[in-house]
This record gives sequence, C-alpha cells and structure tokens, in this order.
Amino acid sequence: MPTEHSSGGDPARTLHLLWHEPGPADSRRGPRQGLSVERVAAAAIALADSDGLGSVTMRAVAHALGVVPMSLYTYVPGKAELLDLMLDTVYRQMPRGDLSGMPWRERLAAVAHENRDLFTRHPWIAEVSTTRPPLGPGLMAKYEHELSAFEGLGLDDVEMDAALTFLLGFVQAAARSAAEAAAARQDSAMSEEQWWAANAPLLARVFDEAKYPTASRVGAAAGAAHGAAYDPDHAYTFGLQRVLDGLGALIDTSGA
Repeated sequence: MPTEHSSGGDPARTLHLLWHEPGPADSRRGPRQGLSVERVAAAAIALADSDGLGSVTMRAVAHALGVVPMSLYTYVPGKAELLDLMLDTVYRQMPRGDLSGMPWRERLAAVAHENRDLFTRHPWIAEVSTTRPPLGPGLMAKYEHELSAFEGLGLDDVEMDAALTFLLGFVQAAARSAAEAAAARQDSAMSEEQWWAANAPLLARVFDEAKYPTASRVGAAAGAAHGAAYDPDHAYTFGLQRVLDGLGALIDTSGA
C-alpha cells in the first residue's frame, strides 16, 4: 500500500511553489549562493532514488546540500510540499515520445512504457498515492501528453480520463510488485531460482500434489517457464495486453 500521499500540504503554498518561474537563485534568500528550489528538489529526489522515500527528511536534504535544516524552509515550506515538488519535477523531466501517426494500441503501450520507465528510474513513486495529484506544470504536461493517446477514438472526455487512469493504475501496480520482488531478492541475498532451490525440499515434504492437483500442475508449469513463481516482466507484458484488450472493447463500442 502507498506510504505517502501527494497534496498533503497547504494548497496555496504548494501551488505557488510548483508554478513559480525558475531562475537564478537569489543569494539574499538563503545562506549559500546557488541554493534554489530546483536544487532542493534534485537533492531530495537523489536521496529517494538511492535510499527510498523514507530517507527523505528536511534534515537529510539539508545535509546533502551542505546547509542547516532551517535554511531549507526559505525555499520549501515543509515535507508535504517537498514531496509534491519531487513528483512534479520527475513528471516534468520524464521523456515523452511523439505519439502521432501510431495505431491506438501502440500509442497506449508507449504511454505505459514511459510510465514503467519512470517507476524504474524512481521506484519510490510507486509508494505515493496520487488520488489528489500535485497540480503542477509537470503533471499537467504529462496529463496532456497522455490524453493525446486517446484522442480520436470516439471516447467522451470522462471515458478518456477513466481509460487513462485504468492504464496508469495497472502500470503502478506492476511497478509496485516488481519493486517488492527486487526487495525480496536484496533482503534474502538470493535470486528467485536460488530461493526456490533452497526451499524445494521443505515444500516437497509438506505439499500434497494429490490434494492440490491443479495448483501443482499450473505452479510447476509457471515455475519452469519463469524460473520463479513470479516474473515481473512477464506479468507486465501479459497484463498490458489484457488492459489494451479491455480498452479495445470500450473503443469498439464508441463507434469511432
């Protein structure tokens, strides 16, 4: 489950922070020439990328920048606003390909891949609930780009928004599962194959194939195919095609 929520700070201060005009840092506003909102966001993102979202505190960001913690409040009101700034920054920086001229399935798949790449670069984003998204320029540019993948398909505006939410929800869930699998490998210091090989004798003693014949057959086939009980890449590829199939049924009924 998400451990953080966006838009948890003061809305007025957050919107002012997100929509300010970037420019040269004003040395009179802080103790160190060159410190800026952009540098604060970059330091916080680097911390989250390397050590997880839980490592991001105002004190830790200040330490990374070589300033005292209180000086950060000149630039960012608090941790909640900082999280929104981090999100909007990575949204603004994410690469966006040209979707024009592509068949609709390829357009939607490209949007999914762009978001999967975003989660790969910044795994902490999967921990953040964005049911109240930070309405900054990065998010709006991302939203505009992704909605363009649904233009001309005969969907009304509400359906376009819902279809995009459905697609991105799948990608986030897949990214969270992939992150959990990676964490399990790191915590156990074993690959999936090594873990199953080490535990196979115990499983063989307690698992009754006659009692669970379907589970035994299907589990063995999946394990042989993936080398593990769960393969994040296969789950993503298989799931994305089913998501596109489902959206295709909606598009077929739109009359486009």
